[in-house]
Amino acid sequence: MESDTNSISVEHESIPITPVQTSTTEVIENEIIIGNKYYVRLENHADSEEEIQYRIGEILSNRTNYEGNQEYYVHFVDFNKRLDEWVPEDRIDTKIDVIFEKPKLTTPKKANLSLEDPSTPPTASTALKMTYGYSTPPVTLTAFESPGSIGSVTSTSFMNEETTKGEAVGAMSCRPNKRRVKNLQEIHFGEFSIETWYFSPYPEEFNDSPIIYICEFCLSYFISEFQLRRHVSKCTVMHPPGNEIYRDEEISFFEIDGARQPTYCQNLCLLSKLFLDHKSLTYDLLPFLFYIMCKQDQYGYHIIGYFSKEKNYTLNNLACILTLPPYQRKGYGRLLISFSYELSKIEGRIGSPERPLSDLGLLSYQQYWYETILEVLWDTKEIGDDYISIDEITAKTSITQSDVLFTLYESGICVYQGQICIRLTEAMLDTSLNSISKKRRINIENLKWSPPHFTANQLRYKN
Repeated sequence: MESDTNSISVEHESIPITPVQTSTTEVIENEIIIGNKYYVRLENHADSEEEIQYRIGEILSNRTNYEGNQEYYVHFVDFNKRLDEWVPEDRIDTKIDVIFEKPKLTTPKKANLSLEDPSTPPTASTALKMTYGYSTPPVTLTAFESPGSIGSVTSTSFMNEETTKGEAVGAMSCRPNKRRVKNLQEIHFGEFSIETWYFSPYPEEFNDSPIIYICEFCLSYFISEFQLRRHVSKCTVMHPPGNEIYRDEEISFFEIDGARQPTYCQNLCLLSKLFLDHKSLTYDLLPFLFYIMCKQDQYGYHIIGYFSKEKNYTLNNLACILTLPPYQRKGYGRLLISFSYELSKIEGRIGSPERPLSDLGLLSYQQYWYETILEVLWDTKEIGDDYISIDEITAKTSITQSDVLFTLYESGICVYQGQICIRLTEAMLDTSLNSISKKRRINIENLKWSPPHFTANQLRYKN
């Protein structure tokens, strides 16, 4: 079959890059097809053609902007969805075909829990030895692990997202989001203008607005600045509508029952969905509690972030967590995580966050687990005790056994040297403990809270 450069040719031994068109309609020259992948030029203000960078992007949607120009919504392959953007037509190169290498298929291997493999968790009868690296080679100290202390840990409990997907239901369940196109581009929240990351199911009339305005106290949303100013002149809310259970200088925490404040909690979930990808919303907030962290000043209590949890949880002591982008990388995420575990300690329960975690959430949790466990190991060494079990670490931190073991192996603290050992170096301790001492902490003396109790009817989901 003969064809020119602007048509698609199909031969017996060739695989077309773009979908084969079975109709008689020919492909228009330089036509951009929804669902296809193209090279997209990055808007990095390059000074020369050599500095221009391209990434492979998948076209998800198109639209006509306010100036009447055609734009396409692009997801960059192998990059996080929060980097998706609307790009003009001239940034998409339709002349070069995108070719992907066919991935090699491998048969997944079953997890081996043998002690000969240092990358796998120990069994219930395994001894745990602590090794402190104050000399080279490190001095080996004996330790004892009580039988059956980690017997409940299996290979499937090691951060296995597949077994936890879909287990949670309610306000922020773990079902994948089918909506891939971001509907809002920017929000005005308090004194900040924040670019959004993901889709959130705000009313459709807000989709055409370049920016929406949200009251930072009651979380009501508006389509124009005039509407917001009129609302602010009448709004009397100065803090989240719940009980203040913690105050330390300018930081406060409020506890809110989703059944008592459904409108506020719905607005909070809509706001958080703009920055969370792995959660989907339902409006059944009855079985959830929300803990809002605020920063106080003369104008009121400004929301920094929040986390939610089920009222009658069995394992997951946290359903959803978010630190608003203007307050990220300032230690507030760790403070939220620490507060959730302090509540679990008062309840006398162990807990773990719902999966899947976002990329930023997973990094925050891994860092918190590492630092918290390291502090426990250091305290054990300081009192002259050479013995510690996984159960003891879990009891002191309220971190589940699987999360403890995952952190020990992932950080390289737990190694196999004839038996399972905990190996700490002096450099590791000095660097980590100095970093921990500078971070924000929960002052447990300022926490005025007792576990709430609910009836069976208060814990039911709506049909």
